[in-house]
Amino acid sequence: MIQETEKIPFARSPTLETVLMVEKVIDEHSGEFNRTELWKSLPRKVMWQTFLVIIDYLEYNHKIITDKDGKIVWIWNPVLLSKLEKQGLIKV
Repeated sequence: MIQETEKIPFARSPTLETVLMVEKVIDEHSGEFNRTELWKSLPRKVMWQTFLVIIDYLEYNHKIITDKDGKIVWIWNPVLLSKLEKQGLIKV
């Protein structure tokens, strides 16, 4: 999906602060909102195109998925990652 946003001439590059804000809202409301509902529930206004770039970035990095109903679900689990790393099952 990231390749699609590279073709959009009006796509904005989000700031780190904006990406972290979206991550926090998704983490707190995992599985509750679809894209539009999530975008409308953000504490600050974000341009739709910028929001889509963030969503694509989070999907690409396997931090979120979209379920069969179109709801966005937070799947990133740093605690599990550190446990697997300590057991030698993965190398980060």
